[in-house]
Amino acid sequence: MKAFENVNVYVYGEGIKKTDIAFDEKIRAIGDARGAEEYIPLPPDAVVLPGFIDEHIHGAGGFDAMDGTEEALKTIADTVAAEGTTGFLATTMTQSPQNIEKALEAVNAYRKSGREEGAAVLGVHLEGPFIAAAHKGAQPLEYVAKPDVKTFKRYNEASGDCIKIVTLAPEEEGALELIAHLKERGIVPSVGHTGAKHEAVLAAIKAGATNVTHTYNAQSALHHREIGVVGSALLCDELNCEMICDTIHVSVPAMKLLVKNKPKGRLVLITDAMRAKGLADGVSELGGQTVYVKGSEARLADGTLAGSVLKMNRAVQNLIEKVGMPFTDAVDCATLAPATVLGLNKETGSIEVGKNADFAVLDSKFDVVLTVRGGKVIYKRK
Repeated sequence: MKAFENVNVYVYGEGIKKTDIAFDEKIRAIGDARGAEEYIPLPPDAVVLPGFIDEHIHGAGGFDAMDGTEEALKTIADTVAAEGTTGFLATTMTQSPQNIEKALEAVNAYRKSGREEGAAVLGVHLEGPFIAAAHKGAQPLEYVAKPDVKTFKRYNEASGDCIKIVTLAPEEEGALELIAHLKERGIVPSVGHTGAKHEAVLAAIKAGATNVTHTYNAQSALHHREIGVVGSALLCDELNCEMICDTIHVSVPAMKLLVKNKPKGRLVLITDAMRAKGLADGVSELGGQTVYVKGSEARLADGTLAGSVLKMNRAVQNLIEKVGMPFTDAVDCATLAPATVLGLNKETGSIEVGKNADFAVLDSKFDVVLTVRGGKVIYKRK
């Protein structure tokens, strides 16, 4: 058994306190680390948090989930571990059916391999092809398809039944039928890449939709005579809202507006990162399209934002320092909230006895000191 001794820990329901944690693959004790065989030293300013969960990420380290290889998933998993992420959904995008199936088959094979290094691939976020052409964002138009239960079943079979979230446009023909199908199977229907009006969003909620994909981006905006998807996200408490907290995809005032309007636990931080995350500025790629990365921005040639290069520890930092959210509430947005969306909150997402020993250890500058998944160190700062 391993232990952190006399360290700052965010203990669920108690806030940040100085205590011990004893763990193997699970958290065995909080407050008493006697009997541990290995004590892991931490800097004085370190705080032990639950491991971050990214429910919407396409790639990192030069690879993308759509590459359709286990090597790509391995590199993404290792890269995001360095930002405190212990689990993520490999996120696909609108592409040919063959390419989507190849990507899903790779996820299935990777998960079956049981690899313990890097962050865990918790499943798939199927972002597209069931989207609205007018709100495709950086997704290729030629592969946009109508929502279809039969097509989804084929994709889910290719994934080994591990699709956890499906982004779709609820105003499209067949969408409500697919939403109902997803709900019956415990899969999260997420409203995104859509021009839906408020009534269409309400119909989607009634059918079973519970999520909004990267709120504000690639969706109908708020207008005083038609509140669209953005207004519906702000108004409807039952919707969990993803947010890319990088100050580029969403301005700080818009972040504050969403935070002010969502009930506790309904805001989920995501990175929506693409393959250029963790690499130097330059030319990259997304879905066969050339992407230009400069500073913290990734754009297509026409200026369209093409995912992000955001790291999850920086998303948490932005929510605290730029938006003004209390520290532990911001951490919840990257841990317990996504775990709850994915139905994993009994296993992970908070530091409690019996849960997985998944930890992100940060210093006072929000830099990652250590990342632990299932009791195993998957990243250590040099």
